[in-house]
Amino acid sequence: MEFKGRAAVNLLTSAFVLIGLVAFLVFSLRPEASSVEYGSRQKKTFAAPKHNVWAELSEYEAAEVNDFIIKQATDLNLTLHPKSVQDNFIFMVETLKPNKTDTAPYLYDDAPIPERWAKVTISQTFEGDPYMVYYMAGPLPISENSRVLPLEWMFNSGRNYVANPIQSYDIILEFALSMAENVSDITQELLGATVNRQDPSDPHGLLAFPRGSRIETGGMVLWMQFYRPGMGSGARTLLPQGIYAKVDATSANIAAWKVGEWYYNGVIYANEHEFRAALDDPDFVRTPANIDGSWTDTEDFGEYPDRDLPPPVSIQPYGPRYKLDRKERFVSWFGFEFYVTTAQATGISLFDIRFKGERVMYELGLQKAMAHYAGDDPMQGGLEFMDSFFGMGKNMFELVPGYDCPAYADYLDSEWHQAYKTHNMPNSICIFEYTADHLLSRHTAQYSVTASRNTFLTVRGISTVGNYDYTIDYIFYMDGTLEVKVRASGFIFAAFYTANNTKCEDEYGHRIHDALSSSIHDHVLNWKADLDVAGPTNDMVRTAIEPVTKTYEWDQPEQPARNTMHLVEYPVTEETGLDWPANSGEFYIVYSSEEKNAWGERKGYRITSGTGMGSTPHLTILNSTTLGESARYAEHDLWVLRRKDTEPRSADPLMYLAPHDPIIEFSKMANHESLEHGAPDTSYDGDLVVYFNLGAHHVPHSGDVPNTLMHTSSSSVMFVPHNFADSDPSRQSVQGVRLQLQGKKSGGFAGEWFTGDESKTLLRHNNGDLRSRSEGGNGQGKTTARYFGATYEKGVEVPLEALEPDMRGYVSHSNAASELNFTGFGRGEAFGG
Repeated sequence: MEFKGRAAVNLLTSAFVLIGLVAFLVFSLRPEASSVEYGSRQKKTFAAPKHNVWAELSEYEAAEVNDFIIKQATDLNLTLHPKSVQDNFIFMVETLKPNKTDTAPYLYDDAPIPERWAKVTISQTFEGDPYMVYYMAGPLPISENSRVLPLEWMFNSGRNYVANPIQSYDIILEFALSMAENVSDITQELLGATVNRQDPSDPHGLLAFPRGSRIETGGMVLWMQFYRPGMGSGARTLLPQGIYAKVDATSANIAAWKVGEWYYNGVIYANEHEFRAALDDPDFVRTPANIDGSWTDTEDFGEYPDRDLPPPVSIQPYGPRYKLDRKERFVSWFGFEFYVTTAQATGISLFDIRFKGERVMYELGLQKAMAHYAGDDPMQGGLEFMDSFFGMGKNMFELVPGYDCPAYADYLDSEWHQAYKTHNMPNSICIFEYTADHLLSRHTAQYSVTASRNTFLTVRGISTVGNYDYTIDYIFYMDGTLEVKVRASGFIFAAFYTANNTKCEDEYGHRIHDALSSSIHDHVLNWKADLDVAGPTNDMVRTAIEPVTKTYEWDQPEQPARNTMHLVEYPVTEETGLDWPANSGEFYIVYSSEEKNAWGERKGYRITSGTGMGSTPHLTILNSTTLGESARYAEHDLWVLRRKDTEPRSADPLMYLAPHDPIIEFSKMANHESLEHGAPDTSYDGDLVVYFNLGAHHVPHSGDVPNTLMHTSSSSVMFVPHNFADSDPSRQSVQGVRLQLQGKKSGGFAGEWFTGDESKTLLRHNNGDLRSRSEGGNGQGKTTARYFGATYEKGVEVPLEALEPDMRGYVSHSNAASELNFTGFGRGEAFGG
């Protein structure tokens, strides 16, 4: 009986435990009656203080401009249905950003809104040769006062046009297919494949793509390399083959182009006949073919035990804390205010950036994106891409919610207008707030711990230009810091791995697959920062931290001299290029010439290399043979120049067509003009602009196959307040906690022996404005948590959409930047972008 009684008690006890556990699970998993609905805090109506005068043209405005030019400029003989660059047609229509001297009175002095004009690129033929020509049309909306004018004032070359050496990209590809077909016997023997004219994208076939070299006598020399198309992953740039052909393209008439030399395994053959004959030579050395396979797949759908649970994600239970005027694209967040706009060549730019009501920057935006390669084969040896030519803006495709950006982000569309059509890129910009995994500030004292969360705002766009994906972030921190950050991913543009000893091993890269080598290259992306630190009148200085030997009276007589360090300020008195200093031994600071903080210090912003893979780089190659005069901005890490209406940009996308005779010469902009304002030089008012570079020296390795990883290819520049405020302004914005371990004071440094009355003070809860919670303490009382900023007081039922967005809402059905590209070797067209 005793055993049975104990068994009954145990059984009854187990039943109560089971019932209690079930009840706990049921009621704990149900939302509390007082819980908050996820995202229930409604967005308030919010309006920008001014119109966004930099906004991209609407579809209606672009159509209006196209119609007006066709009717007004009858002498241009424009066609609506161009078939090649021999036809005159409107290639691109976009906003002509107003000059700062016209915009500033509207922004800061309540003057009338500046006139709105369109920038127009027309493909135009002169004496049988095609050119790309810039015009301006306006004012908008079109009226009897509107007119079409040559757009000349922003180009220091003295002209508004660029010769277009490329007649038709489609015809060039057709030429390449015909050339490849003529050597089908060679490609079949060496590569095990031939070109398929009926289906050029046949994954078992071949393609040929060109690298052009402009020559001073006119026209181009092309080197064609054979590629396998890829199985659908877009991996063409991982599939180069080892056959190259040289094409004389000096004539504007493609029918006159001639195939000359052939290159294979380090040997040059005078023509295809010599190449074909060499195959029968017993000493002929064959290279293995570069075959596609699962190794180029960007994803692995296999099941692995370590990923059987989803990762943590960020959520936003109460909705956004920033304010967004979608119509004007104006954002306000914890003291920061700015306008967002886009351009087809350069993507996202920000204007009129203010912090706590004070001016910080007038403009912050990309100017040029470039990649320059090196190698000992005919393709890699002279390869460069100017990605703003292909369109960093028009290749901003739809972002993947929950992956490219948090699921709770706000998304904006972008538009661009080409060849009489408007292209809408849905959800191509995201804006979101994010809390970092590290604090903004913290301190542990003897009787307290204070921690402040690091929450920042990001404006993000991703430009996929051919094989590379560039994630570009504008990041805002609560202390007034701005960061511009670039991360790169996608497929590398790899080289064919030669089998003989014609080159020094690892001189230009590493072997990364059977017949594939990586190729060293530099990414340089140039940005403009028109700083207005507390106003438009600024100075730039280099504040150096230098070693010094000093004598101090208080050191005498024991220490005659002391080795120490001090600050030395060097004013930047003329336009110049600067590199990041060794050992971070200098601060580059832009100061207000007029405004000071409460302590009499000049208000300033420091410019520094930010987070990422080391210091941001500039171009390694000196006096690039390929780039000519088109990328002088890439020769230093940053530049400081006078701001001029006639010099609104450091580069132009059409410079890709004429790199040795660019339409904008940066060396003429950075020509050592004085930056000292006032007497005797009254022409300069102290309004300066900084151009800075982001990017990477990329030496791809086996870990870059199939795709480069973003955390290994990131770089940034930060603009950090330097005496801009009287103290840390983030204290008014951050959310955090002070844990009072006992008493009500800090008690000095952590670990410090303290014997005052603090240790005897009884716990006192604070029921004032700052909320308090009592938690289990350290045995001498209870810990009191005192929060600054709002906290989560109730549970929130999180919907599945907040954790894993429903991808059926993804709008895009294909990612194609353009249906028409008569202007150049389309990086996307050639390599599956």
